[in-house]
Amino acid sequence: MSDRQPIPNINIGQVYDQRYSDAEVHYDKLGNLAEFFGRNMPVHRHDRFFQVHYVKSGAVRVYLDDQQYLESGPMFFLTPPTVAHSFVTEADADGHVLTVRQQLVWQLIDADTSLAPGAQLPAACVALTRLAPQFQPEVRRLEFLFEELCSEINADGPGRGSALDSLTRLIMISLLRLCANSLEARPARHEDLRIFHRFNELIEDHYLQHWPLSRYAAGIGVTEARLNDVCRRIADLPSKRLILERLMQEAKRLLLFTGNSANEICYQLGFKDPAYFSRFFQRYAQVTPGEYRQRQSGLR
Repeated sequence: MSDRQPIPNINIGQVYDQRYSDAEVHYDKLGNLAEFFGRNMPVHRHDRFFQVHYVKSGAVRVYLDDQQYLESGPMFFLTPPTVAHSFVTEADADGHVLTVRQQLVWQLIDADTSLAPGAQLPAACVALTRLAPQFQPEVRRLEFLFEELCSEINADGPGRGSALDSLTRLIMISLLRLCANSLEARPARHEDLRIFHRFNELIEDHYLQHWPLSRYAAGIGVTEARLNDVCRRIADLPSKRLILERLMQEAKRLLLFTGNSANEICYQLGFKDPAYFSRFFQRYAQVTPGEYRQRQSGLR
């Protein structure tokens, strides 16, 4: 399609946590990222960064390029910089997300090519409970290392930077050792994926204009019922929810990273009534915009 947009590149340090915009390593809990970005993460990539989602509990639908996986934790999926991916997590899914600059991973592989026997390191999705007994010590080590990384991130002890670098390298070694056990992908309907990805592209272009669902469906060339069916099949979410989650993501970003008032953000997001915007935000975040800003500022 000639009107398709390039797959968006997300620099997580700039979009989500600007304290670490130039960091070699970025870590956060899966629940924190899901709260900010929403359950549905449209197709994207991370230029010059590897990323791993280690899901301890809850189900996740993962699309690595056109490969589909539906799995419950404990599991992980690893995405190299060039691999486009999208995923949807359950509301109560918990775990870790680690984003690592590619040079660090390449250094590990250059030092020992047995970590990546192929010419390229492919994306992988690994169900940890399905692994053979000989891999279970590595699984326990990986879980321990992630917990240590989480503790070190939240502390401010001497040598913190070196500790984070060392823990990250050990985690990546464990992941690479386990990647050969990637699950076999489930068949995905190409036309459904095309519609779903196109819908997310249109949301990105027009969510500030508050398009009705009928206009999105017309822009894709399908009925509203067909669009809703595709969204439920791929993301297990209704189509309207995907639009609302994108609005919520932008509202949270503006509350966190700008000094604009809630009223100013209301108009930036295309709402005409600050009171309605406040009710909209509270309905989906369970707190008012002001309470959300105050709570999050205390965590950063």
